[in-house]
Amino acid sequence: MNSPAYPQDRTGRPRVLVANDDGIFSPGIKALALAVADVADVVVVAPDVEQSAVGHGITIRRPLRFKHTASAGFGDIPAYRVDGTPADCVVLGYHLLGTPDLVISGINIGPNVGEDLTHSGTVAAAIEGLALGVPSIAFSQLGRPDGEYSFAAGAAYAAKLVREVLTRGLPPRVLLNVNFPAGEARGVRVTRVGQHRWEDSIITRQDPEGREYHWVAGKSRAGDLEDLDTDDGAVEAGFISVTPVRLDLTARDLLAEVAAFTPAL
Repeated sequence: MNSPAYPQDRTGRPRVLVANDDGIFSPGIKALALAVADVADVVVVAPDVEQSAVGHGITIRRPLRFKHTASAGFGDIPAYRVDGTPADCVVLGYHLLGTPDLVISGINIGPNVGEDLTHSGTVAAAIEGLALGVPSIAFSQLGRPDGEYSFAAGAAYAAKLVREVLTRGLPPRVLLNVNFPAGEARGVRVTRVGQHRWEDSIITRQDPEGREYHWVAGKSRAGDLEDLDTDDGAVEAGFISVTPVRLDLTARDLLAEVAAFTPAL
């Protein structure tokens, strides 16, 4: 490695590890890292290429490359690229650069709401932070109808939220999933996970040699956009959505019911 980690941590400021799934050259992660550098010492560890929708995959069957990347344009912020997944980036950043006080991921190009949370690489980086015992936040942003993005306002709000979380902490096994609207925010709403989902479809074609291949496509299906208490409804209505997500997958209300019909040995 050609650059030290957390070069200013002698100041006693908190340390924040920034990752994403859009890749180290994404404008979203640059805006986020530069904004948060005003309140903490920051290092960036991000995939070398886009890793959207890879979920919480960890690379275990090949070596990973971890390379300082000054050309990514983060100025004095140390930035490293990894030829792996978002979760890989958090694992390597944690073990090679020192334990951070907070892991943040994003700002993702496009929202992560509803069922997106199960396959989002952005959210997976935050989940990996939790798995390592570090408070974590995922940030994503809705695009404008013309496909353009402006990350300045979202990054400024992210820095304010980061300051609060560094001061107050988060409950164990809970991350924050934050989604920014496309334009100027009408306000902030604390929301629950909505019912947005993707309806998959398969496109089958032939390559130039006549061999069949398949392309997984799909359409976004809105769930409850009229409900401003959901993440998808709030962000579509122009609000910043902040959703506390608990990583306890147990259906506790069904334990007794399932025990009642589970066969004995």
